[in-house]
This record gives sequence, structure tokens and C-alpha cells, in this order.
Amino acid sequence: LIAAVSKRRAGLEPAPPEQTADRTLEAPTVTPEAPRFVILAHQLTRTNARLLEAVRQLEVETAWIDAPVLAGPLDTVLARLDVLPTLDGVEDGLWALRRLEHDGVRILNCADTLLTCHDKLATALALARYGLPHPRTACVDDVERAPSFEPPYVVKPRFGSWGRDVYLCRTDTELRERLAGLQERQWFVRHGAIVQELVPPVGHDLRLVVADGSVVGAIERVAAPGEWRTNVALGGHRERVDRISPRAVELALGAASAVRGDFVGVDLLPNGDDEWVVLEVNGAVELTEEYSLPGR
Repeated sequence: LIAAVSKRRAGLEPAPPEQTADRTLEAPTVTPEAPRFVILAHQLTRTNARLLEAVRQLEVETAWIDAPVLAGPLDTVLARLDVLPTLDGVEDGLWALRRLEHDGVRILNCADTLLTCHDKLATALALARYGLPHPRTACVDDVERAPSFEPPYVVKPRFGSWGRDVYLCRTDTELRERLAGLQERQWFVRHGAIVQELVPPVGHDLRLVVADGSVVGAIERVAAPGEWRTNVALGGHRERVDRISPRAVELALGAASAVRGDFVGVDLLPNGDDEWVVLEVNGAVELTEEYSLPGR
């Protein structure tokens, strides 16, 4: 990412909205005099702060904004809008982000990329078009309609994250019962549920970070004892990676290309001897120092 940004030279901290005694005035569109590197995100997470710090060390002016209207025509915007906490869509800003792109502003992780990454059905379709290995996937909104493939199944929100509301169903009966129990959830009412075939869990998986067409970071995620999911939010932990197999790199780069991602995380599940299945592509990937590859 930094290598890509250094070619594009971007930065400048926007002024906060003007405050009055009884209202907050709408922030105007920013028109900076010099290029700047801007992160568009609703929260200044540790990852976002460290990315800005790294780019600033290149003597590039930087800014964090939470609304696309605060970007200017000279900006390079890294869009890191995430899934809503309610798991029923993406954070506000996609439409305005599309307008910026239409107006010629350089966008990294454009609106279509973010939507494809966050929408697990769209991810499955994109990976299928590229012929990449991915669990068989169905979108189900009818309790009585089973997918065309056999159990066991994994049930999850169409827009999901953090391992929340992800369930394992070992039979068709368990699937029907689980779907019936989800019918009051807001995300199920809006989008139904994603049902995927289970890739046999082995207690760990691999996340690769792809930036500008290169793998720049990696981590192995290890599930907590007795847990089949590897999410750190569910008690899993990270372990550094000393070596990445060429096959894993190939799949990660292919997945990033499939979603047209400039800066994404790609989750790979082991599926045999140096074989992998692309599980998800994360358009707002969080990372830590542990992701650093040897010598990087």
C-alpha cells in the first residue's frame, strides 16, 4: 500500500465541522491545494491510525474523514467502510463514494469493491467467475428450502463480520431449526442467510494482506480450544508466518483481482496438502505488527 501511495503523493487534515450553540453546520466539500492521502472510515481504528502514520513518514500529507464529501479532487482516498454492527449492510457512504469516483477522484477499494467484499453472496459470485476454490454457497430466505448440496452447513449473515451469528448445522433438520430461529433477526429479514458447505476445520487458517497486487502481510489464525471458528473475537489467537506457499499467494492475488481490491485481506482455509479454499475477502481488513513478513 505504501509503495503504491508513494507514487501518488497525497495528504492534509480537514477542519472539523463548525460548531454553533444549537446546531452543527454541514461540513463543506474540501478543495485542498495539494494532493493528500485520505482514509475514509467511520472510526479511527488502530490500523487506520498506523496507516496514516506510515504514509506521513513519506512526507505525504494525510487526513482521516468519515464522509466522502470531505474529500477533494486531488485526494487519493483509501475507502475502509465496514459492515454495520447490525450485520444488515455496509456503513453509510457508498453512494457518495461512487460519485467521487465518477468525478475522477482516485479511489482505492472503490464502492463496488467494498460491496463485493462485504456481501458474501457477491463474493461467492466474483470468486466463481475467476474459477477460484470457494465453499458452495446459497442464499436462503425460506426455512423449508434446503440448498442443493449436502450437509454439514455453515449459516451466516449475508453481511457479516467478527464471527457473529455464524452457526454449524450438521443435518437438514438442524438447518431448518436454525433458520426458523433467525427469522426475527433484522439482517435475516432484509437479506436471508448465507448457507455454505463446511470445509472441514483443522483449527487454523491463513489471512494474507494484499496491497497493490502484492502480498504485503500474513498471519495464521488459531482457533480457541473447543472452537471450530478461528476468529480472534471468539478467543482465537494470531501466530506469525515465516513462509507463505506460492499456491496461497496465487490464490490471494487471484481473490483480490476478482473483487478489484487495492488493499484487502484474503482468508484461506487449508484443504489438503498445500491446497486452500478462499473463504472471504475483507475490504476493511484490520492488521497488527504481527502481520509483518520476515525482513519487511
